[in-house]
Amino acid sequence: MILIVDDIRANIIALKKTLEFHNIDVDTAESGEEALKKILKTDYCLIIMDVQMPGLDGFEVVKILSGNKKTKDIPVIFLSAINIEKKYIFKGYETGAVDYITKPVDTDLLILKVKTFLKIYEQQNELKVMKELLSKEIKIRKEAQENLEIKIAERTKELVLKNEALEFSNHELQQFSWVVSHDLNEPLRKIQVFMGIIKELYLVDDDKATFYINRTIKSAGRMQTLITDLLEYSRLSSKVIPEKTDLNIVIQEVISDFDYLIEQKNAIVTVDELPVMDSISSQLRQVFQNLIGNSLKFSGKVETPQIHISSQFIKTKDFDAETDPDGQFCRITVTDNGIGFDEVYLDRIFVIFQSLNDRQVYEGTGIGLAISKKIIENHNGMITAKSQLGKGASFIMILPINIQ
Repeated sequence: MILIVDDIRANIIALKKTLEFHNIDVDTAESGEEALKKILKTDYCLIIMDVQMPGLDGFEVVKILSGNKKTKDIPVIFLSAINIEKKYIFKGYETGAVDYITKPVDTDLLILKVKTFLKIYEQQNELKVMKELLSKEIKIRKEAQENLEIKIAERTKELVLKNEALEFSNHELQQFSWVVSHDLNEPLRKIQVFMGIIKELYLVDDDKATFYINRTIKSAGRMQTLITDLLEYSRLSSKVIPEKTDLNIVIQEVISDFDYLIEQKNAIVTVDELPVMDSISSQLRQVFQNLIGNSLKFSGKVETPQIHISSQFIKTKDFDAETDPDGQFCRITVTDNGIGFDEVYLDRIFVIFQSLNDRQVYEGTGIGLAISKKIIENHNGMITAKSQLGKGASFIMILPINIQ
């Protein structure tokens, strides 16, 4: 709405009709004092003000409006037929008016200016609304961010405390494992020794008793192996710093350990060139011992068991990744021509105490592959297998060349 302020009623009526003809809402005041009262009660988007009026003139009214926080931004156009000299026009702008129009008035120009100020007023209101919405949004986001930071800090503190408790528990568990393994191994050793003495001294001529004694000694031996494997598994939780390791040396040491069994089974073990990489050599040695040992154990009835160990540099940490001479990962595969297994049970073979074969035929504790998987994961790697019953198996490992 526009406010017209003029002490001559005829001027107000003429200007009001002109503006209303262009669908512009108009309010009027016939003095400066009346105008001030209305301006304080109503929001106007523009004021068209006569300069010379009895009481408060136009300059004085605008000066009062400029000093008020609520009204200082209302645009004012001075409209005068008397005060048309430059000094009055300058004074009009100095007091805070946005325009100074002298009579006779060009109606089209006046309407154009009025519509322009109305458009500016609308845009200012839109900006004001957007500013308020933006301020609210910033406030909401700031509060959300503060709440998130508080929650993150609380969660971090909670995780640190839990991690400390877990490390303490792991340490306690390792200590417990050592004590238990010692306490369990000692009576087992005595059982084996005394059973051996009884067998040699008192049961030489009793075949049936000797059979049962041998089974007891064998069971005690399996229990001892199980305890040893469990102890090895628990040790994997302790932190060890990796070092540069030549896997060619590691694999030759493992093959050397199996010399007798390889010769006994007439097996052939071939090895490609393996990389030098960051690792805990003793742990990777255990992995190769488990895998090569399994290949020899589960060779079945083949005349010549064959075990092949190969390696390739690859681009990414993926079992099917492309080869790349400059790759930062290595794919190591241990392949044999033994009895194999059904891939339906792939997930089971890496679980502790799981075995797919008859333990009366193939001795073992079912821990070896679980240990291997944990070691590979400790090296930020992955392990899987591919196989078919009666057609051998391939165990595939992905390991980073450098451990950060």
